[in-house]
Amino acid sequence: MPRDRRDVEAGLAAKGFQQRDGDHRFFIYHTLQGRKSQVFTKTSHHDKQVDDGLLSQMSKQCRLSKKLFGALLDCPLDRESYEAELRKLGILV
Repeated sequence: MPRDRRDVEAGLAAKGFQQRDGDHRFFIYHTLQGRKSQVFTKTSHHDKQVDDGLLSQMSKQCRLSKKLFGALLDCPLDRESYEAELRKLGILV
């Protein structure tokens, strides 16, 4: 189900992703300690909606299943739990 781009971006920002603008809006995850990680995703400046295909790509970039990515955006998956998941996968040390 498509989501409003602003809601997706706000959800990412609330969970520690910092925005950098370029040809797209890039969101880079920064840990609770403030360290930049290798986890990033992006949205388009032009699209008002994020369709299912792009949500799937974004979830993979964030190293989550689509269901968990939705939980990250909607807040049931908090930042600490997200970092724990990234550590479990060996992405964060």
